[in-house]
Amino acid sequence: MTKEDIKKIIADNHILYIRMQFTDMLGAIKAVEIPVTKLDDAIENKIMFDGSSIEGFVRIKEADMYLHPDLDTFLPLPFEEGVARFVCDVYMPDGKPFIGDPRYVLKKEVAKMKEMGIDTFNIGFEPEFYLFKLKEDGTPDLTPADRAGYFDLSPFDGGEDVRKEIALMLESMGFVVQASHHEVGPGQNEITFKYSDVVTACDRVQTFKQVVKVVARKRGYLASFMPKPLQGQAGNGMHTNCSLFDSRGHNLFYDENDPMQLSLLCRKWICGLINHCRDLALLTNPIVNSYKRLVSGFEAPIYACWSDANRSSLIRIPAARGLATRTEMRNVDPCANPYLALAGILACGLEGIKETSEDKLIAPVKDNLFALSDDVIAEMGIKHLPETLHEAVGEFKRSALLRETLGEHIFPRYLEAKEREWKEYHTSVSEYELRKYLGR
Repeated sequence: MTKEDIKKIIADNHILYIRMQFTDMLGAIKAVEIPVTKLDDAIENKIMFDGSSIEGFVRIKEADMYLHPDLDTFLPLPFEEGVARFVCDVYMPDGKPFIGDPRYVLKKEVAKMKEMGIDTFNIGFEPEFYLFKLKEDGTPDLTPADRAGYFDLSPFDGGEDVRKEIALMLESMGFVVQASHHEVGPGQNEITFKYSDVVTACDRVQTFKQVVKVVARKRGYLASFMPKPLQGQAGNGMHTNCSLFDSRGHNLFYDENDPMQLSLLCRKWICGLINHCRDLALLTNPIVNSYKRLVSGFEAPIYACWSDANRSSLIRIPAARGLATRTEMRNVDPCANPYLALAGILACGLEGIKETSEDKLIAPVKDNLFALSDDVIAEMGIKHLPETLHEAVGEFKRSALLRETLGEHIFPRYLEAKEREWKEYHTSVSEYELRKYLGR
């Protein structure tokens, strides 16, 4: 968009304030609000903020940072009258991109992809969330919005009206909503929207989470993207559908002459993801609670393998072919910082494309791995995803590829934050322990 386009939108929508949004290292949306009279300053990249107050950014003596708005992301916010937003990139005072900006890290990896002759990395997210009732004081009481199950309808589905309002709001913001339905768990929901290039997709999933939370609270619910909010129920995933395209619009994962109609490039991509999935786990499953979702019995993947229809595998190939040929990575959860997680996924997939020889291709697995013993799975040479945040930290720490991908600014700071998170959890005393051991 041009400045004139933006000014017309501002006039048509009576915009008074503009929110300059960016994402911190841990995936939280941050913002600086400016009056609309400061639009010219914003477009000329003159909006400054204190980067020393943001998780993983800079030290006190390096506090001044600048927000460069991506003009194509200008969007009126229908849930806040008179407010619009830009998604911004973070820059240093010398005019160089800030290497600790997660959006920059992703863009840097996309540039490497283009150097390999691949034009576009398309992503389709499938985020899930729970709706919990709120008490009169506004705090959640962990009572799900309903007791419905997979694809149930009203009157069992208590979140139907909330989902409908979310979907309509998303469409008013330019999203192409593809499906909306009740998920397996009580009060659990899923709304999917059309794929886009990876940077746009990550911008959109951040906006999606914001809209879901705002609409839910307006309706008297808390929307939770926590990977495992309820013991014994399905967890929240964010299945991530990936495909690579060339400059002519051809899907590089598709080969009509292959028995599975998958290209050699696609199989090498899969190998890269499987070979590095344990390193990647700290980005795709970044919190203590993530690993309480990755357990047997709830269709969440715990084994590093791939298949066409087998939902016990880490990577699934949905049935559609041609332009729709894609890999579905099933372990990713909604608490992941999308920019860092997708930078890691892209780096590992590209590494597989570059380094995997044809004699090292990993064969698909047809068995239901949940029905096999650990000994049998080990004999098949299939690795297990990390079972705790602590284990994921150890794998991440040893990854030279992810250190290079995230860079020497984010990698050590992210590692330090996650080690601190594990220590806080590991030294805390839970209700389970009090209930089980206090009287002994």
